[in-house]
Amino acid sequence: MELIHGGDWAGQEERLGNRSIRDFSANVSPLGVPDGVREAICRAAGKIDRYPDPLCRKLIQKLSEELSCPEEWIVCGNGAADLIYRLFQAEKPKKVLLTAPAFAEYEQAAGLVGSRIYFYELKEEDQFQIQEDILEQITPDTDLVFLCEPNNPTGQCTKHSLLTAILERCRECSALLVLDECFLEFLPDRKERTLLPYLGQYPNLVILRAFTKLYAMAGVRLGYCVCSDAKRKEQLMESGQPWGVSLLAQEAGVAALSEQAYADRVRKLVEQQRPILVKGLRQAGFTVWEGKANYLLFRSHDATLGKRMEEAGFPMRDCSNYHNLQPGDYRIAVRTEEENRGFLEALFLCQEKKQL
Repeated sequence: MELIHGGDWAGQEERLGNRSIRDFSANVSPLGVPDGVREAICRAAGKIDRYPDPLCRKLIQKLSEELSCPEEWIVCGNGAADLIYRLFQAEKPKKVLLTAPAFAEYEQAAGLVGSRIYFYELKEEDQFQIQEDILEQITPDTDLVFLCEPNNPTGQCTKHSLLTAILERCRECSALLVLDECFLEFLPDRKERTLLPYLGQYPNLVILRAFTKLYAMAGVRLGYCVCSDAKRKEQLMESGQPWGVSLLAQEAGVAALSEQAYADRVRKLVEQQRPILVKGLRQAGFTVWEGKANYLLFRSHDATLGKRMEEAGFPMRDCSNYHNLQPGDYRIAVRTEEENRGFLEALFLCQEKKQL
């Protein structure tokens, strides 16, 4: 089976043996799991003889307080990916509009329910940002529009005024807008960019988030979505298994929501280190798109660079399988100062060896 995502640490270990690996292919927090989350998981281990709460009551109550929205609007899942598949299973949209490039699971989930997929191609000359002409592609026969803010893998954000215009256009066309905000929490201005305040006014809006990235909880598998449409929420609940969120994941999520100081450190680190990586990549002669998230998209015109960097112990996300990208396009995570320095040193060394 060909894996289409980054973060394949098991495959990396199999290929490279016991060598030291610094994984730049997975865009999760470089600070590791927060201490409070580790402790919560250890405490919860004594209760794993019980079934998990199928309604995630404690976690949803905490999320409701954090998001300032009713508990009745929240559905938890086994990571954001689980909820993406649930959404398509519940909605079974006939026509879906996706941006290209974007996270591969949107297309995968749409294909499983037989949706006709249309792409709004993001242009290099526009820095891969959504433009107003997307409104023309949302028509009365569009059932679902899926956007990612910031977009993965470009890291670009859409202007807030355009996002709200897209939301209104979707309502006019009776289309559902699903907004993936999994990386929004890395941004200093996240509260100004989120569409959470619009949920009450727009029942055709679903917002997706996860604990995976900001809290380095990729192995825990915990995500949630927020929607004010009661019927849609019920359909989402029914489209998944009854114990979709483990007891350990629920306890970890509750603990993570109290780790505000940790989250602030992650945001500060990303803001400090991202420009350093941009500068280094450009010095190496690559085209870099300056996104706002905890990762960067760059173009090397060298389809072998990924393999050589993995052999050097610094795996990157090969983006050649994204729609509207090409061989030699890579995404890298923003990590710690030491790791970023090591990455750039290895990158320059790979470049020098190729030129010899």
